Amino acid sequence: MTSLGLPSGIRACLFDLDGVLTRTATVHAAAWKETFDAFLLARDGAAFRPFDAVKDYDEYVDGMPRADGVRSFLASRGIELPEGGKDDPPERDTVQGLGNRKNALVLQKIKELGVEAYEGSVRYVHAVRAAGLRRAVVSSSANCHDVLIAAGIDDLFEVRIDGLVAAERGLPGKPHPDTFLAAAHDLGVEPGRSAVFEDALAGMDAGRAGRFGCVVGVDRVGQADALRSHGADVVVQDLDQLLGGAP
Repeated sequence: MTSLGLPSGIRACLFDLDGVLTRTATVHAAAWKETFDAFLLARDGAAFRPFDAVKDYDEYVDGMPRADGVRSFLASRGIELPEGGKDDPPERDTVQGLGNRKNALVLQKIKELGVEAYEGSVRYVHAVRAAGLRRAVVSSSANCHDVLIAAGIDDLFEVRIDGLVAAERGLPGKPHPDTFLAAAHDLGVEPGRSAVFEDALAGMDAGRAGRFGCVVGVDRVGQADALRSHGADVVVQDLDQLLGGAP
């Protein structure tokens, strides 16, 4: 398995979407910032402390289901909101309402800007497929399928565990390992023979908690040390760096 940079015995690769396969992490960060800044401005006035699209995004929302991200960030500011319902309108100040506001902004930005896949990651997934390994996408996004199609890479994966599937099956999101474990199960491969590819700290925690055979951290924003401290066995800047070498 050295040609793929993975330990011997790995038979499945479980890929996160945003920030690993596609350049949508910045879109999500921008949507979160717009959502939270509007909420905080209305709540605290002009003296509000803005959402940091790097630090706050990485620490509190990256890789998490929307509602969990809302709760996590608001808790960091000592703010509690009613949970609300999943069909709350985007303008309603509830956990679900803010999550729906963020989702509407993401869809708008994707429609306006399109979706671009990382060339190095696509090259790597093609190599994984050529080597006969099983492949899944694991994402907290409810828009995962649409993003894969927009990026032109939907046909590269056999299994998709996304926000919609997680809700249907009652699977907790990252940092819990359940969505990755479900992907390995659906592929018919044991976790110990599966590799996780993630760029989020919550994803690293999920990979470590699930006792997967290898956890690859993808460092897009200069957080290699943090990825390692959260459980990455190897850290790369793009997946094609793994081709031809072992971790």
